[in-house]
Amino acid sequence: MHHKQYIQVVASFTKEGKIIPLSVVADNGLSYPIDKVTQIINASSLKSGGAGIRYTCHICGQMRYLFLEDTRWFIEKKEA
Repeated sequence: MHHKQYIQVVASFTKEGKIIPLSVVADNGLSYPIDKVTQIINASSLKSGGAGIRYTCHICGQMRYLFLEDTRWFIEKKEA
């Protein structure tokens, strides 16, 4: 089972208005740079619900989906 985990994201805005996430900040305050964004599409989170802009990101060598839902960012987090 998965749930949404809302997170802090540092992002850049291009002059065309495109939002590019640069890093994510964990609950413990550590910042993790986003190595690469490979895809940006409108999509739903099939694991935790919700919809918005889905960014396929590589963070510390791992592929993760990062979602921008209205004005909040979230990742899919597996429940313990």
